[in-house]
Amino acid sequence: MGRKHVNDVGTRKADLPQKICVVCGRSFAWRRKWARDWDQVKFCSDRCRISGLRGPASTGPAR
Repeated sequence: MGRKHVNDVGTRKADLPQKICVVCGRSFAWRRKWARDWDQVKFCSDRCRISGLRGPASTGPAR
């Protein structure tokens, strides 16, 4: 059973905003820890963030 708010109205993951990762091209959903910085979030994970900062020559084939 998933978490619910105090008034028993939960937010489904499908209802959260989504973006596409600029490195791997996968979609990823909003997370609470990104709430303040959602406009600046470009990468789905630390791995993609590090790969993206190194440059396009170091990235592997797209999945």
